[in-house]
Amino acid sequence: SFHSLVNFVVCQLFALLTAFWFRLYLHPSKTSPFVRHVVATLLGLYFALFCFGWYALHFLVQSGLTYGIMILTGVEHMHKYCLVVALGYLSFCQITRVYVFDYGMYSADFTGPMMVITQKITSLAFEIHDGMCRKEEQLTPNQKLLAIRRMPSLLEYFSYNCNFMGILAGPTSSYNDYIAFIEGTPCRHNKDHQTNGKTNGRHKQDPSPNIEVVRKLATCFFSLMVFLSVCKVFPVERNIDDDFIANTPFYAQVVYLYLSMLTTRPKYYFVWTLADAINNAAGFGFNGYNSDGSPRWDLISNLRITDIEFATSFKMFLDNWNIQTAHWLKRVCYERCPYNPTAATFILSAMWHGAYPGYYLTFLTGIVVTLAARAMRHNVRPYFLGSPSHKLLYDGITWAGTQIAICYTVVPFVLLSVGPSMKFYRNSWQHLLLGNKVF
Repeated sequence: SFHSLVNFVVCQLFALLTAFWFRLYLHPSKTSPFVRHVVATLLGLYFALFCFGWYALHFLVQSGLTYGIMILTGVEHMHKYCLVVALGYLSFCQITRVYVFDYGMYSADFTGPMMVITQKITSLAFEIHDGMCRKEEQLTPNQKLLAIRRMPSLLEYFSYNCNFMGILAGPTSSYNDYIAFIEGTPCRHNKDHQTNGKTNGRHKQDPSPNIEVVRKLATCFFSLMVFLSVCKVFPVERNIDDDFIANTPFYAQVVYLYLSMLTTRPKYYFVWTLADAINNAAGFGFNGYNSDGSPRWDLISNLRITDIEFATSFKMFLDNWNIQTAHWLKRVCYERCPYNPTAATFILSAMWHGAYPGYYLTFLTGIVVTLAARAMRHNVRPYFLGSPSHKLLYDGITWAGTQIAICYTVVPFVLLSVGPSMKFYRNSWQHLLLGNKVF
C-alpha cells in the first residue's frame, strides 16, 4: 500500500512538471488542438500504465465500449445505455477487486481513476443528449451551457477521459470547458470578463496560474504532514474497541470520534488539491476574476477546506466536499429523476463508490440525516435570527451538531465492513437511549 502511494505521488509530481511544460511549450497560440489532444492523451495513458500496469487497459476498454454505444445507439437513448454500461463496468471491476483479489487493501486501486472516467462518460452522454436530442425550451439554463451540439471525435473523447492532468485523481470537468481549454477559446466564464486582461485575437491570455499553484502545493504539503503525523495517534478502529468503550465516558468518546474522523480528511485534501494544482499548472481551471480583480482558479476545484471544517449544516458540508462529484450526481440524477430524487441520488452515490457494504450504510444514514437536518433547519432556524449573538450561538450549536452527524454518518465509510459499523451504531444508540455514563 505504501509502495503504491509513493508511486502515485511520484506520478502526480511528474504530471505537475509536465503540466508547466504543456502550458509553456504547447500553448494554444503555438500549436494546434490536435497536437494538444494527442500529447495529453498519450501522457495520460503512460502515467496510467506506470501506476497501474496492465490494469490501465480497463480505462481504454471502458471508454471504447461507451464510445461504440454512443455511435451505434443514437442520441435518443444512448445516455441511459452509457450510464448502465459505464456504471456496470465500474461495479464489475470494483467487485472483482474487492472480493476476488484483495479485500480492504487500498493498494494500487485502479478503480479510482475509473470512478472519474465513469463520471466523464455519463456526463458527456447526458450533455450530448441535451444538445442534440432535446428542444432548447426543455433545458434548464445550466443544461443549455453544458449541452454539447456535435459528436466528439474518438481523439477528443479519449483526450477528455484519459488526459494526463486528470487521469489519476480527476477531478471531473465539463466537456465544453475542457475543449475550450485545449482549443484556447475563451470559455463561458471569461466572456463576462473581457475587460480585464488584454484580448489578443482568438487567444485571450489567461493570467498566470503560478501563484495559485504554489498556494495549492503549500496546502498539499501541510495536509500531508498533518495526515502522516496525526493519523496514527487517533486510529478510527479505537472507536469500536471494547476496552475503550467500557472505560471512556460518552462525551469523551464523541470528542475522540470527531478527532479520529478529522484525521482521515487530510488524505483527501492532499490528493484533490494536488490534482487541482496540476490542472491549474497546465492552464486549466481559470474561472474569471474576483470583485477585487484577482484571478479565480476554482473552475474544477474539488473542495473548499475552510467551508468543510466550519460547516454549520449537513448541506454546507456536502456542497463543499468532493464538489465535482456532487455536481455530477446533481446533473445526471437529482435534476432528472422523476421519483424521490434525494434517495435515488444517495443510492447512485453508493453504487458509484463501490463494493464495500460500509458505503451503503453511510449513504442510507446520509438520507435520514439529510431529511432530518432539512426539517430541523426549517423549523428551528427562524427563532435564532433575531440578534447577532443569537445567530452566533445558533452557528456554534449547528457546527457541533453537523460535525457529529457527519462523523456518525461516515464511520462505516472508513471502517468499510458491516460488523464493526453496526457495533459502533449499536454502542452509540445504547448511550443515547439509556443515558448511561454520559459524563
